[in-house]
Amino acid sequence: MDILARLRGIGLAPVLLAMATFGWGTNAVASRLAVGEVSPMMLIFLRWGVLVILIPLLRWKEMVKAWPLVRPKLLWVFLMGGCGLSFFNALFYLAAHTTTALNIGLMQGTMPGFIVIGSFFLFGVAISRLKVVGILLSFLGVVIIVSKGSLENLLNLAFTKGDLLMLFACVFYSSFAVGLQLRPKISDLVMMGYFSIAAFLTSIPLMVLEGMTWGTVIPTTFGWQLILYVAIVPSFISQVLFMRGVDMIGPSSAGLYTNLVPVFAALLAVAVLGEFFSLYHFIAIVMVFAGIAIFEYQKKARVEPSV
Repeated sequence: MDILARLRGIGLAPVLLAMATFGWGTNAVASRLAVGEVSPMMLIFLRWGVLVILIPLLRWKEMVKAWPLVRPKLLWVFLMGGCGLSFFNALFYLAAHTTTALNIGLMQGTMPGFIVIGSFFLFGVAISRLKVVGILLSFLGVVIIVSKGSLENLLNLAFTKGDLLMLFACVFYSSFAVGLQLRPKISDLVMMGYFSIAAFLTSIPLMVLEGMTWGTVIPTTFGWQLILYVAIVPSFISQVLFMRGVDMIGPSSAGLYTNLVPVFAALLAVAVLGEFFSLYHFIAIVMVFAGIAIFEYQKKARVEPSV
């Protein structure tokens, strides 16, 4: 039995989504490594610039052929590429300057909850009571992270700026995940090509603003290595795999797998960056797995009462 047959046997969507989330987990580490090597907006501009060149080289004829289907949805394409990808990454890399890769990864545990809520309000997807419990667990985990497990910090609203930026970033990407339901019937790679163009164009004013305010840091040699990595793995491979997963099982179910991003990011941050793993980080990860368990139990039991 070949590898593809084995994947089909256990369900291809979970494998694709797990691979996508691992790529995103490495992005949290890359964001910290990029500090001082390249400025945040320059990194975003160049990472999407790489894809604007790469994808058309691979699928130019298909992109031209798909244009009649994309043209009526140009506003949607720019909202998806701009808000969901470019603005998300802008906040993501800004957050890396004031918080740890561990926290950046763990904060992404909020995305399944945001996706479920967005699917409910935009498409009327029912939210079961168990999903509500899972969402509450996710948000409680976020409260623990931003307060560093301290009730005093919570009461004094003494949160890390980077943690709050990352929370807003998660809202942007969750909107992107929900919006994928409206995509035209074209291939994942071609769709990613159009999203990349939108993300690249919307990153230009961000880079100009950075140059006028904080100043632009031209990439070092290591900075270029990081740019190529985040362009190929988190931006390209992970996005295409996630889009395919959403296509197969829907945004609400696929969004559940983003719960794995905090786990991968936390393990990589400790292993690669040597960041300190605290008790409150462990509690947050437990909540991530509790959320996954709740969703999986509901799916197996087929319990779908709406609230």
